[in-house]
Amino acid sequence: MISYSTQCIEADDIEGVVEVLNSNFLTQGAKVAEFEEELCRYTGAKYAVTFNSATSALFAAYSVCGIGEGDEIITTPISFVATSNMFVTLGAKPIWCDVKLDGNIVERQIEKLITPKTKMIVPVHFGGKPVNLAKIHEIANKHNLLVIEDASHALGSSIDGKKIGSFSDMTIFSFHAIKPITTTEGGAVMTNNEELAKKLRLIRSHGIEKKQLWNSDMVMMGYNFRISEVAASLGITQIKKLDRFIETREKIAKYYDERFKSEKLFITQKLDANTTSSRHLYPIILNPELQCPKEDIFKELQERGLGVQVHYKPIYQNSFYKEKFGDVSLSVANDFYRSEISIPCHQKMSLDDAKYVADTFLDVIDKYAHRGCSF
Repeated sequence: MISYSTQCIEADDIEGVVEVLNSNFLTQGAKVAEFEEELCRYTGAKYAVTFNSATSALFAAYSVCGIGEGDEIITTPISFVATSNMFVTLGAKPIWCDVKLDGNIVERQIEKLITPKTKMIVPVHFGGKPVNLAKIHEIANKHNLLVIEDASHALGSSIDGKKIGSFSDMTIFSFHAIKPITTTEGGAVMTNNEELAKKLRLIRSHGIEKKQLWNSDMVMMGYNFRISEVAASLGITQIKKLDRFIETREKIAKYYDERFKSEKLFITQKLDANTTSSRHLYPIILNPELQCPKEDIFKELQERGLGVQVHYKPIYQNSFYKEKFGDVSLSVANDFYRSEISIPCHQKMSLDDAKYVADTFLDVIDKYAHRGCSF
């Protein structure tokens, strides 16, 4: 089966991990700092603070901003639940903004959602396609709000030639196994603010400042969110190959774009001329008027060897969020969930693989269309 996304582990990755395993430091050694330097070099951000997961990174970022009980955060419901879970854990309330059919937040709707309780805007670069950060920053600056980007899909994406990671107050990356690069599990917060970086490093390691010799002092509440030397070593070798990985994903995506350009039964995610995408996902948006169940199409695609997936169920549709915040319904987000299917697009695929995926997808969609389904 061709999965929708996957890791690519090569000989140099394995050699780097083995070197760490044979060293004296499996944690709290030099590899973490080296990985952070590589992240800064690649993105152009001044500071990188790595964590054992992107979820920990999100929690730390929200925490160092003082997010707490009664605060409101404007964000998108089309994301993995961690984006909002971590500020809800701190007592804040999600204020959902609808999305466009590319999966990204509708920037022009943000301002009308702002109240005196609003503290922050948290956009998500869906599938790696950058949101309109210029518009979001214009709104944030007008209302004195923070902007934290959930860029878990977007390491390697750019706007006007500038890499995602250095635009906002903080940016979160994920290094989960199927993200643009992997450390198996892991995440990072990028920032240009030295004070925020200092607090992030404290919160990831028990809030402790080391003094002299054995002496240390816990100066704030902290946790054990540290990434290991093994994971950091993997990150170091992976990030050196990121551009190659993205180049392959881009070739696959452009092949799909050409194959699908005349289709009327679905649309694909289009990029703005001034942006590039990591192509973490290649989302297909079926016509919202499709009358036959998407589940049937999904199952048949999987039976034919395509490891498709759906990204994402709107966060507000989850039972926890319904019970805590009541029923919410956003029209485009709901349609997006009913219509979205992510097809395989990753760095281990060949163009022959992409041809098989496209041929199979088109055959299945055509089959269901001729069964009388209404598009």
